[in-house]
This record gives sequence, structure tokens and C-alpha cells, in this order.
Amino acid sequence: MTTANILVIGGSTRPESSGEQAARIAGRGAESVGADVLYILGRDLMLPIYDTETAERTAQAKALIEAMRACDGIIVVSPGYHGGISGMIKNALDYAEDMNRDARVYLDGCAFGSIAVAYGAQATVTTLHQLRQVAHALRAWPTPLGGSINSATTSLKPGEEDESAVALLETIGRQVAEFAMLRKLHAAQS
Repeated sequence: MTTANILVIGGSTRPESSGEQAARIAGRGAESVGADVLYILGRDLMLPIYDTETAERTAQAKALIEAMRACDGIIVVSPGYHGGISGMIKNALDYAEDMNRDARVYLDGCAFGSIAVAYGAQATVTTLHQLRQVAHALRAWPTPLGGSINSATTSLKPGEEDESAVALLETIGRQVAEFAMLRKLHAAQS
């Protein structure tokens, strides 16, 4: 059986935020079909502002870049702040620029699950759209299903989880993992 390495990044600076819970649920979906999942969440994404003028990187930034290089698929969960991707998540994705000369440029060919979580419907939709645009810019393949979770009306807290939201998030995780596995299987047969 072909497996896949799936990277899950997201959340906010607040531990156990709705975004972090969404990330873990989506990762569970990837794990359910046999993927190996690495989580880099919340405060672990508090990195220095990406700087093109220096090659110096913190240990946390190096770990993120290596995880992006090693992944077959990625799930990105961003809070919607003022109608867009949070600065922390955008900055984390900016570190993919260090992969611009790699054999696999950026996230070329990787499945990309996009999930937006915000306190209000409008910010979830605009943030989801921005995540999909970033996925295209990084040469990734956004999954057919994207997630927009309105935390004003939807709970992801353990024991209080909204069943339809859980199903949505787990489906995104499965889509990322299954696409990555199929792509790896195809590459092995070529």
C-alpha cells in the first residue's frame, strides 16, 4: 500500500483555537486512509517575518521548510482576520520561497487542502478564496472541497463537535491524502 506524508499547518496564537481543532480533525481524515501526518500548529508557526535578504533561518523555520519539502500533501488552516489569511499563516507559507530552486519547485503537484475558520461567515469565504489562490501560486492542487467554518455558529470542541463540520474537515483530509497517494503510485509506475 502506498502511503503519503501530509503536513498540517494552522491555527492561531491561542492554544486549542477553533483553527487548531479544525486542523486536527482534517489531519484525522488523512490518517484514516493511512497517511502519515505531521502537525505544525499554533505557536510553532510564530516565525520571524520571512526575509529574502538573508539565508539565516531559525530552527523552527528550518523545520517548517523541511516539512514542506518532505510532504506529499498539505492542509492549511487559517483564521480569517479582517477578511483574509492571518499574518502568521501567510508568513509560514512565505517560507516556501526557500524552495524556489528545488527539484520540486515550491509545492508543485502537492494536494492542498484549504480551510478557513472565522467568527462570521463573510471572513470564512474570503479567507478560503485567498488560501486557494496561494495554493495555485505555489503550484499545488487545491482539493475539490474546501472548508469554511463559522466559529460563531459551529463548535469544534471535543464533545461538542458539529457533525457536519467534522465530516467536511475529515473529507478534506482524506482528499489530500488520497490524491497524494495516487500521485505517488502513478510516479512509482512511470
